[in-house]
Amino acid sequence: MKFGITVLAVLMAGVIHDTHAETPQLRDRQTGKYLGNLSANPHDPNSTSNPYGQYGSQYSADSINNPYGRYGSPYSNDSANNPYATNPPAIIDPQR
Repeated sequence: MKFGITVLAVLMAGVIHDTHAETPQLRDRQTGKYLGNLSANPHDPNSTSNPYGQYGSQYSADSINNPYGRYGSPYSNDSANNPYATNPPAIIDPQR
């Protein structure tokens, strides 16, 4: 029984630690401009998955979800949605 409690405590410590991990960020490779958190959380105000946020809205100039914007157009050299882009956004680990 003691072994099971110890294993559970170790697992819970790992889960608690992971909840504080920062999500990856998107940044313009040339300018370093922040383009939001690469996250599936639609409630994070900085998430690329927040349809009402600056970095997730289909209308925002800074969003990879704007098909007419610099970072979301299928034709822009800076776009995450152009497979031939020469300067697509970089995925950055903020903990490094």
